[in-house]
Amino acid sequence: MFIYVVRRILLAIPIALGVTIVCFSLVYLAPGDPLQMILPPDATAADRAVLAKLYGFDQPIPLQYLHWLGRALTGDMGVSLQSNRPVFSEVTHALSNTVVISAGAVMLAFSIAFVLGSVAAYNLGKPADRVATAISVLGVSIPNYWLGIVLIIWFSVELGWLPATGMGSKGSTSFSLFQWEQARYAILPIITMSLAPLGIIARNTRAAVADVLSQDFVQMLRAKGLGPLPVLRHAVRNALPQILAVMGLQFGYLVGGSILVETIFNWPGTGFLLGKAILARDIPVLQGAILVLALCFVLTNLVVDLLQTAVDPRIRRG
Repeated sequence: MFIYVVRRILLAIPIALGVTIVCFSLVYLAPGDPLQMILPPDATAADRAVLAKLYGFDQPIPLQYLHWLGRALTGDMGVSLQSNRPVFSEVTHALSNTVVISAGAVMLAFSIAFVLGSVAAYNLGKPADRVATAISVLGVSIPNYWLGIVLIIWFSVELGWLPATGMGSKGSTSFSLFQWEQARYAILPIITMSLAPLGIIARNTRAAVADVLSQDFVQMLRAKGLGPLPVLRHAVRNALPQILAVMGLQFGYLVGGSILVETIFNWPGTGFLLGKAILARDIPVLQGAILVLALCFVLTNLVVDLLQTAVDPRIRRG
């Protein structure tokens, strides 16, 4: 197991380096002159030369990349052009807010989808299967931005039960799901983000459990007189590695793809930060946010792979 873990970590390093190259290239892929975005309109050629030397733009591109990578590894990702604050602190603060609602959404989706998929697989072709399949298709089909607006109209405007936007009282810098006054701000974003993962996880759970239930050893368990619940428990245990992989991927997608939901609910996460950075062409923030999100995705996949191996040792042998 130790050798497998080391080998898997070593395989993740080239992927992470590829991500850093893409993030560094954003400065040159973005339209316009990167220095022109920083300099004031009345800047002289001497100001431009000083700034180019300060940021290292007067050096060869490979050397610029190595310097940028060295600074990024120590947490120095530059300064935001909008707020003039360190990019690293802005991105990590936003990431912690995004992880709160993404983890909540995946846990909610997994709890419901796991039951739906298992029941559907055990009752293939029956009314319970058709109802579970219809719910999962509905979850995948409904756009999350539309659902978010509908939830705000129902629960915030019409009923007044939950706040529509924000993440707590004005000026609050921390968030806790264990304090109701703050947690209620996260309920609508979590429900909105959970719908699509619910549908995807339910469909994959149904397929994985149904595949295990069709295998010979399950027929042998039934022939020995095991009841429906013990048989289903054996099937779910064997299908768990595949379900874990889907769950991990959905968490990664939610962390990196929550721009619309966070914008609708004015939730100060990475999606909200990315949206503002795109509109303002704040390249340092874009670089930092994309780099951190991509590395989170790589790390999530690594953790899921290791969990799969721990649950099913056959993967390690393969």
